Amino acid sequence: MCMSSGHIWRENYEGGNPEAEALLFAELARDIMDVQLANRANARASDISRAFHAKCILGVDNAKLQILPNIPEDLEVGFFERGKQYDVTVRLSNANGVRQADFKKDMRGIALRVKVSENEYHDFLATNFPVSHARNAYQFVAFAKAMSGSKLLLLPRLVLAVGFSETLRMLRNVLRGARVVDSLATEGYWSRGALLWGNEAGPVRFLLRPSAKTTAAKPASATDPDFLHREIAERLREGPVEFDFLLQRYVDEKLTPIEDGAVEWTEDASRPIGVATLTIPSQDIDAAPGRAMERLVDQLGFNPWNTTETFRPLGNLNRVRKAAYTASSAHRLNQRFRERKPLRNIVIARAVAALFKAINAHVPWYRFGWRMSLLNISILREELRTKNLFDTELPDAPPQATPQPPVIPEAVRTQRTFDGTYNDLSNPRMGAEGATFGRTMRAVYKPELFGQPNPIEVSRQLMTRKAFIPARSLNVLAAAWIQFQVHDWVNHKRHSLGNAETDIALRMPNGELWKSTTGGQPEAFMRIAGNEVFRMAAGGYPIFKNMTTPWWDGSEVYGNTAEKALDLRDGGRLKLTEDLYLPTELNGMNVTGFNESWWLGLSMMHTLFAREHNVLAEALMREYPDWEPDRIYNTARLIVSALIAKIHTIEWTPAILATRAIKVGLPANWYGAPKDWLTQLGIWMLDTHELKGIPQTVPDHHGIPYSLTEEFVSVYRLHPLIPDDYQFFNYETGARTETLGFADIQGAGTDAKMRHLRLHNVIYSLGIAHPGAITLHNYPNALRQFKRMSGDVEEIIDLSVVDIVRDRHRGIPRFNDFREALHKPRLSNWEELSSDPETVRAMQVLYGNIDMVDTMVGLHSEPPPDGFGFSDTAFRVFILMASRRLQSDRFLTVDFRPEIYSPLGLDWIENNGMTSIILRHCPQLAPVLPRTASAFAPFRPILS
Repeated sequence: MCMSSGHIWRENYEGGNPEAEALLFAELARDIMDVQLANRANARASDISRAFHAKCILGVDNAKLQILPNIPEDLEVGFFERGKQYDVTVRLSNANGVRQADFKKDMRGIALRVKVSENEYHDFLATNFPVSHARNAYQFVAFAKAMSGSKLLLLPRLVLAVGFSETLRMLRNVLRGARVVDSLATEGYWSRGALLWGNEAGPVRFLLRPSAKTTAAKPASATDPDFLHREIAERLREGPVEFDFLLQRYVDEKLTPIEDGAVEWTEDASRPIGVATLTIPSQDIDAAPGRAMERLVDQLGFNPWNTTETFRPLGNLNRVRKAAYTASSAHRLNQRFRERKPLRNIVIARAVAALFKAINAHVPWYRFGWRMSLLNISILREELRTKNLFDTELPDAPPQATPQPPVIPEAVRTQRTFDGTYNDLSNPRMGAEGATFGRTMRAVYKPELFGQPNPIEVSRQLMTRKAFIPARSLNVLAAAWIQFQVHDWVNHKRHSLGNAETDIALRMPNGELWKSTTGGQPEAFMRIAGNEVFRMAAGGYPIFKNMTTPWWDGSEVYGNTAEKALDLRDGGRLKLTEDLYLPTELNGMNVTGFNESWWLGLSMMHTLFAREHNVLAEALMREYPDWEPDRIYNTARLIVSALIAKIHTIEWTPAILATRAIKVGLPANWYGAPKDWLTQLGIWMLDTHELKGIPQTVPDHHGIPYSLTEEFVSVYRLHPLIPDDYQFFNYETGARTETLGFADIQGAGTDAKMRHLRLHNVIYSLGIAHPGAITLHNYPNALRQFKRMSGDVEEIIDLSVVDIVRDRHRGIPRFNDFREALHKPRLSNWEELSSDPETVRAMQVLYGNIDMVDTMVGLHSEPPPDGFGFSDTAFRVFILMASRRLQSDRFLTVDFRPEIYSPLGLDWIENNGMTSIILRHCPQLAPVLPRTASAFAPFRPILS
């Protein structure tokens, strides 16, 4: 509740609060984009137009707003200073969402953009009827949707949406307002919604009236579809067009309501007060400069929220305008995208989903043949997209004014930024460094249970590797690869160790002692550096920032800041030593985009892809000799990043999830559905979108802004893949050269080992070795006393304990809740978790209650489907997020095209994979690489 000039006024939010209203309005904004798609179809147009006011009659940027010298003192607010003059952009238009003839009945509109300075603009929007047909946001969108469809169904659609009496009222207002006019220069225009005019004056509405000097127009033409433009063009050739700018003050909720847009603020209730004049100067708008100016003006996205808080728009209709107009403008300008599902897909998919839900209660999806499994996965993924995506970013609630209308830097249209901004041009901060981790399910945050049972005891009894359990279908390249990827996607910021307020202290069992830092004193506690909490959510759980960019942008190689990237560059290339290895820091660590938890497997991947970048840069320089180094570098970075995404999608994932359904389904994400008629028919009926590969589609965020989730981080902790000891061989003779422990090939010693062993021998040696299976009792012992630098301190951590602690402190539900949230049945007996009686007994003693089992323990104990390297529960998070990482990314969808990547670049991505990259840089390995499998399958060992 507020008071201005003695009047009490208030704003009421849909859903009871600004946050709930913001969620409702986000959905209405998507409805507005559907209206634009329907309008395009109705007009048989190729381009998306505005949802309203599609046809521009006049667009000029040289008008003037002159503030009157005698305005009332309380109305002299902000830039409205007596005697001041400002440049104004003006757009006059027909109100319909389809560009129709001027002689058709329609409402008309005016949009003004007042420039106060380079940092301050104010948009004012008005139409030539004093009252809105819609009382509120819901009616506004419902009417737009009804109007965009068949006119035969207009009445029943409106009645279903708003009721019979409101339908009649809305139609009556529209019929009164829609008319043929003689000239847009002789019309009056009303804001129809309130705005704040400083704290003292309070709410007002504004209107524009033709100046008293305005002459009458000739009668409207009944045949010329563009007569309104011709009329005002002729008028401007003869002299200026002028309007008076007036304000109406708020009186009370009955006479001048703020939240009900269907009530007119009559002049009897609130007398208009003149405060300024608007002058469009005499000019020839049909000459070349005028035509160019109109085209630029017509590209602008006017929004009443382009202003300052002093002039903040008020009321329900104005609040929805920010979301709706922003979405509509971005959609029109190809900055935001929307596709409508065919009705058959919606109807058939719902029926099939219900059928599979009944069947899956008895038979899991992976028990079917590959076609039925793929269909089941597709239905399950759609359910997860609908029910398991939760945004954690603070909404714009209530909406905030933005005095600088967004301007998109031209460079970001064709190249990735390093901090992840501007991937989505309509939401520049989405997926940027420092954006929050999303959620796949409701958090369960119970600090009182953080220590129950003791994570150290859980680790020792259930996770510790007693004997190495190999994953025989893979090689250690697969283990290095996923760590290489995770470093690109996720990174929680940690506090420095040694702060009593932020350290997590776990009591050591049995009176044991632990050193948490190199050179530190043994003590009765294991100390873990706590993560920095960004804020606490309304639900009482912590939200964390992702300190890297979650896009598939190769940030682990290139860095996620412009400064870091510049340090790694050498013109269009990346810096490498003369013998083509990564440079080394003073402490012996390799110089690359991200080198935390560094070991030989990561060094191998980073070296390989840094070399790939440089070979590609040289190819681009040969193909395009006129390109500057910046373009060479940025294009090569785009190509390498896309190639990494492709390798992960169609090579690594089918290797670790080795079933036919996955081997068909994951390549379909990249190339589209299999081309046999039966699969094509099934996809056509259920989801036409999947007929094409994701790179041939447009971005889709599935209802909420893109992010990676805390649950995604949990299921991608695949540390059991790492062996504790390694043998290295000469690739030519097969002779063993060294046997080393993990400690010998990690940290500051990594670089020396890489140079000594040589890249080709490292790839060969890791290629013939198996990683560990992702199961209980197989956590690498080397990671249970792992040393890593934290600032100037070398921490000693038990990573198996840290993994459990992180889940609990981040609000990851325990395993049974986790399963249920992913639409799997809860477990009721321990034997469902493990067939090993000893493991079952240990879990029973540790946890007591099956609902207390940690998610990581459950994920590692749950028997996976045949051929899978991890559990079905983990797979559900994977199928939700795997396609999302591609589908949300502009550079892997709508901008995956030769104009951005170059023809050479697209050919490079199409014709290359992990095997060809290895062969390009280590051609001597050709005889040992798998012939019919990916490079993540075991290589052929050479017998010495």
